[in-house]
Amino acid sequence: MTERSELPLESYYDLTEITDVATSPDGDRVAFTATEYDQSAEEAVTSLFVVPTDGSREPHRLTTVAGAANPTWSPEGDRLAFLAARETDVDRRVGWQDRDEDDAETNDDEDNEDEEDAESETDETPDGGNGDDEPKRQVWLFDLARGGDARQVTEREDGVTGFDWSPDGDRLVIAARDPTDDEQEYLEQVREGGPVETTRLQHKVDGAGWTDEVTSYLFVVDLATDETTRLDDAYGGGAFEDLEGMQPRWGPTDRIAFLSCRLERPDDTMVRDVYTIAPDGSDLRRVTDGELQCSRPTWRPDGGLGFVASDPENWCRPAEVYYDDGEELRSLTADLDRTVAFWGTIEWADDAAYTLVGDEARTRIVRAGLDGTVDRVFEAQGDDRAILGLDVADDGETAALIFSHPQEGTDVHAVAVDDLEAATEPDSLRRLSAVNDDLLERYPMPAVRRVEWESDGWTLDGVVYHDPDVDLADGPHPVVVAIHGGPMSYDEPVFSFNHAVLTSRGYVVFRPNYRGGTSRGREFAEVLRGRWGTAEVEDVVAGVDALVDRGWADPDRVFGYGFSYGGIAQGYLVTQTDLFTAAVPEHGIYDLRSEFGTSDSHNWTEADFGLPWENPETYDDASAILDAGEIETPLLVMAGGKDWRCPPTQSEQLYVAARKQGVDAKLVVYPDEHHNIGDPDRAIHRLEEILEWYETHDPARETTESD
Repeated sequence: MTERSELPLESYYDLTEITDVATSPDGDRVAFTATEYDQSAEEAVTSLFVVPTDGSREPHRLTTVAGAANPTWSPEGDRLAFLAARETDVDRRVGWQDRDEDDAETNDDEDNEDEEDAESETDETPDGGNGDDEPKRQVWLFDLARGGDARQVTEREDGVTGFDWSPDGDRLVIAARDPTDDEQEYLEQVREGGPVETTRLQHKVDGAGWTDEVTSYLFVVDLATDETTRLDDAYGGGAFEDLEGMQPRWGPTDRIAFLSCRLERPDDTMVRDVYTIAPDGSDLRRVTDGELQCSRPTWRPDGGLGFVASDPENWCRPAEVYYDDGEELRSLTADLDRTVAFWGTIEWADDAAYTLVGDEARTRIVRAGLDGTVDRVFEAQGDDRAILGLDVADDGETAALIFSHPQEGTDVHAVAVDDLEAATEPDSLRRLSAVNDDLLERYPMPAVRRVEWESDGWTLDGVVYHDPDVDLADGPHPVVVAIHGGPMSYDEPVFSFNHAVLTSRGYVVFRPNYRGGTSRGREFAEVLRGRWGTAEVEDVVAGVDALVDRGWADPDRVFGYGFSYGGIAQGYLVTQTDLFTAAVPEHGIYDLRSEFGTSDSHNWTEADFGLPWENPETYDDASAILDAGEIETPLLVMAGGKDWRCPPTQSEQLYVAARKQGVDAKLVVYPDEHHNIGDPDRAIHRLEEILEWYETHDPARETTESD
C-alpha cells in the first residue's frame, strides 16, 4: 500500500453526530441535538443547540449538562422543551418537602446502602436505559425570552417517554408509566435483586429490558401550577410500547392523538392504533381499525390528522402516509410503492404532507398532496448525499434538513419550502452547522461512487467508498463488504467514521443493496420474505465479482463486516461460499429455532417464517448453523451481552461451531451493550479488533512477512 494519512481510532472522540432537529414556529431558528464524546468520562454526551436559519451566527449551545432529546418549541416560539435525564432541578430539591415517616427517619448509613443497591440494578428500564441510581428522563424547558438555565417541568418516578405542547402553550401532555401500589412493590423488589416475574408474551424488549404489567398513561401538566391530571382512558399498550412510547400529539382543535394497542392479545401483534381524546379525558375516539401498525401522528393546522402506517404482518409492504380529515381515512402515498424512511416524519405545508422515503437507494423528499398527487421533489439534493432529518416550521415557509455527505460531514441546513421544488441548489439553502470541520480538515474522508451489476435478472446497485487519493482503476484493492441490517433497509452515500477508518488504511468499502432491502418497492423487498440465505447471497457475491471484473477488487483480499442482518448474511455467506478471506459477523442470528422466544422479535419472525413447531423446515432452511460444517472462513464473531434483538447466545453458537472444526475464530462480547455499540471506548475497541483480524488474515501481509 502507498503511504497515506490514517485516521487515528482515538479520533472517534472528535466525532459529533447530529440527531434531532426542530424548526421554530416562525421558521427563524432551528434547535438540534448533537452527540459528542467525553474522553475523560468515556461516555457519549448529547447537547441541545439553537441556530438562526438565516445563517447569521454559529449554533449556540443551550445545555451544559449532558443529556437532551426531542427538542419541541412552544406555539409562540418563546420556550423550548426537551427530554433529559438530569439531576433534579434545585427548585425541586430545596425547601420543606412533605415526606413519609419512613423517609424522614432514613439516616446516612441507610442512604449509602440504598445507593449500593441501586448500583447493582440493571440499566434496562423503559424510560431510555437509566438505572435506579441515575436520573430518569423528565421534561425540561428553556424560557428563551427571559434566559437562564432550563427548568424541570415533570418529576415522574419512572420518567417521561414523550410529550407535546397545548395549542395555547400553558400546558403539556406527557406520556409516563403509572404503577399501582402492588406494581410499585414489585418494581422495588426487582431493583433490590429480586426475581423478574412476568405473564406478558412480549417479556423483553431490546434496550428497554424485562417488561412488566405497568401501564403508561397520558397526563396533562399545567405549567403555571404544576398540577398534573391523568387521562384514564388514554393508556398505552402493544408489544413494543415500552420502546416506542405512546407518541402524544396535541392538535390545534384541542384534541390529543396517541398510540395504543387494545386488541385481545396486544403482545401477539404489531398492530398499533391511533386514538384521540379531549384534554379533560373525555370523548375517546379510535381513528384506525386494528389493521395497521401506526406511528408518528401529526396534526394539520385545520385539525386533520396524519400518521405513518405499515402492514403489521408484512413488513415488505411499504410504510405509507395516511390522513384522516374527520370524515375519511385514506393513504396519500399508496400508489408510490416506496416506503417512508425509518426517520421520516410528516411535515405539513399548505395542502400537502412532506416526508422522507427510500427511493432507488436514496432518502429523498416526497410531497403528498391532499388531492392525491404524489411527487418526488428537491432534485437539488443530488445523488451523493443523504437526508437524515426533515422538519417544517408551523408557518409552512421554512424547512430544516440534516444532510449527510461522505466528505462534507453531517450538518443542519435550512431551505425555503417553496424551493423544495428546485432542480438545482437554491439560494435559500444554507448550511447552519459545521460540527465535524476540524476532523474533516485534518484527515482525508472517503470519495464515493455508486455502482451497478446484474444478479438473477435484476439490476442492483451499491455504494463504493475509497481513499480520495487512490484511483480505483489502479487496483486491485482489498475490499471490505459492509452489509446493511434489516434486511429492510438500504445504503446510500453518508458520512461515516467507520468508512473513513477503513479507506484511510487502503481498503475499498463496498455496501451492496441486495434484494430483500427497501427503497425499490414491495416486489424487491419480498424476494427475501421467509427465504433468508438465498437471494442476498447471490447478490453480494455477484456484486463483488463485478468489482473484480472492473479491476477494483482483489478476489483474494475480500473481507466482511456488518451488524444485525449484516451479521446474519455473513453467516450464510461463510457457510455457502468462499467469498470472504476473513469475516466479522456482528450481533447476528444463525439458528432461527433457538432465536424464537429468546429474542424480542417473535412477531417479526412469525410474520416471515410462521411458527417453528408448525414450519420447522422453513426455520431450518434459514438457519446458517445447520451448514456450519462448511465453514472455512476465519471468523471474528461479535455480540452485545444485553442484545435482546439478536441474543449473544446466537453468536456463541456460530463461534463454537467454527472452533469445533479447527477454524480460526474469536468471540468478542460487550457485556453492557444492546443491539448496537454506544460506548465510545467499545466503539474504538471494535474497530481495533476488526482491523487486526483483517491484517492477521490478509494474504498480502503474509506474503510480505515471508519475503
